[in-house]
Formats: sequence, structure tokens, C-alpha cells
Amino acid sequence: MRKISFLLLAISAMFVMSCANDPVVSLNQESSALSQDIDMSDFYLVTEEEAVSAKTQMGHSRQCHTMHVLNRQLNENPELRDKMYNVEQHTRALMATYAAKPGKGNGGGGNNGGSDGGTGGGDTGYQGTVNIPVHVHVVYSNSNENISDSQINSQISVLNNDFNDTNYGDIPSEFQGLAADIDITFTLAQVDRHANSRTSWGTTDAVKSAYPPVADHLTIWVCNIGGGILGYAQFPGGSASTDGVVISPQYFGTTGYVAAPFDKGRTATHEVGHWLNLRHIWGDGRCKQDDFVSDTPSSDGPNYGCPSYPTVNCRSNDMTMNYMDYTDDACMNMFSQGQKDRMRALFAAGGVRENLVQ
Repeated sequence: MRKISFLLLAISAMFVMSCANDPVVSLNQESSALSQDIDMSDFYLVTEEEAVSAKTQMGHSRQCHTMHVLNRQLNENPELRDKMYNVEQHTRALMATYAAKPGKGNGGGGNNGGSDGGTGGGDTGYQGTVNIPVHVHVVYSNSNENISDSQINSQISVLNNDFNDTNYGDIPSEFQGLAADIDITFTLAQVDRHANSRTSWGTTDAVKSAYPPVADHLTIWVCNIGGGILGYAQFPGGSASTDGVVISPQYFGTTGYVAAPFDKGRTATHEVGHWLNLRHIWGDGRCKQDDFVSDTPSSDGPNYGCPSYPTVNCRSNDMTMNYMDYTDDACMNMFSQGQKDRMRALFAAGGVRENLVQ
């Protein structure tokens, strides 16, 4: 959807040559110098929620409220837009820098033919395995909600499997070359349990105010959100006081108090994807709305259940098996190379989650 001009590529090449002779020049300096030339004309934040409800099918209503929460936060804090704009600009500049380096291919036509949503090379941003410590707050009003340690550990295992997947045999051949090993691991650092008489917490971040996030961790609150909502996350750039992911207990992990068809731990995979700067696969709009990833095909809305392949929308086959769609847990099984590039850019020098790898 976005296009890099020939001039930008030429400038990028000049930076590459200068870095070869001057080791002091960092990748962050390169991306900062390029950021003023990055096309941000398609950047958006507030979304139209009707795009989701229009395709909701009875019995398959995966409800991720991340974008609803973002809309609320933008209304409450006008400065948030500028912070998220800067995060996006840095991400695009970093990816453009890598795309311009010798031997780096482009991810190819994704949403609306975008040309620079991802390099397709899978090496954007921080190099090496990223290990993220996880702090879990279990907030419960009854024994079911006080989920077991084994249920928590099963969720950590799912995150590690999904973010380090190298077996793409269950993905249609059309997308196998785009599937990515994100090379991010998750280590359970601590579990805090909190008995509380409140029976539902909603999406106003009340649970985060009661039990604050832990700095330099992925904080996950497991509590009953209510309203059939599976979970929600905060995008990079939001307030540190509310940073993290909230998930209802029956959609967390694979054993114990879990409810089909969202009993394979993919709600957490999906929400952590948001926490690492991924949008929904359909861009939270119609065919012309981008998710800022070039190798994910356009779609006019979410998919539900376990759709057959191919599912055609916007004159292309939907990547219904992507973790950032709304399909059932058992039918999700991939991130794309472009999505990998976006996530890993956060850990590079100057990235908003750089503190997790220092």
C-alpha cells in the first residue's frame, strides 16, 4: 500500500556504504535519518467497528476488544496518537533500511499491493533470540477463575510453540513460503494470585489499576472480562501504567478451565501479537484498509470458525490461518514474514520495546 521512492532507496544505499566504513554509525541512526522520508499518509488509528459485526457468524464470535480499547484510549489521551505515529514511523524506517541493504528482498504484494510492509527476509530489527519474561496476575472471584499452575504453564508453552514455529506442513502451499519463525521465547517469571469479589472487569483497564503491570515484563492479567470478550491488549506506545494483555480465564491455555473452540491458547498468541504491534489481518476495515504488512492479503473483514481454503475476498485468498484473524484456535497456525519484521523492529535500537533485550 505504501511505496518507497527511488530516491529513498538511493539514500538508503548511501547509508549502507557509509556504515561499512564507519562502525560507529548505528542502525538506529540510519533509520532516524530516513524517517523523515517515510510515507505515513496511510497511517490510521481509530477504526470503524461495524467492519467486524458485519461478518460475525452465530456461534463463532471471537471477541478481541483491542481496537475498541484503542479507540477509547485515543479519546482519553490525544497525545497517544503522536506516540503511536512515532512508533510506526520508526518501524517503517527500520524496515526500509533493511530492505535497501544488498541481498534483502521485498515481501511482495500484500494488502492492496503494498510494496514495503515487510522485507520478507525475516531479519529486520533485533538480531538473535528475544526472551520475554512474563508476569501473570490471576484475579479470581471463584475457584474456576483461580486457574491452576498447569493451565498457566500450558499457555506459556503455546506462546513458545507459536512464536517459534518451523513446521509449515499444515499451511496451504500458497502461504508456506511466507510463514515465519518469530524467534521470540517467553519465560514465566512470576504468578501473583488475587482474590477479589468483583465478578467482571470489563475493558476499562480497571484490573490494571488494581494490580499494576510489572516493568520490563509482558504482564498478563487473567480475569473474567465479561460480555463474551476473550481478551484485549495494548499497542506499543501506550501508557506504561496499562501496558500488557488481559485474557478471560476460560480462553487461557489448553487445560483446566478452558472453553472450546477457544481452548488452544491462541487468544494469548493473538493478543501478544497486538502487544508487539500487529493489526488484525483485515486491517480493521474493508478491502482498502491496510494492516501495514505487505505479505498478508487484503480482506473485507474477519473470518470465523474453520473456513475452507480458499476463502476469497478482495480478489485474493484470505490468510484465514493467520493468528491475527478471528478463526477458531484449532485453525490458526502462522505468522507471516512481514509480521515478523514488524514485531522484531520493536526490539532494535530506538524501538519501543528495546528495554526487553538490553
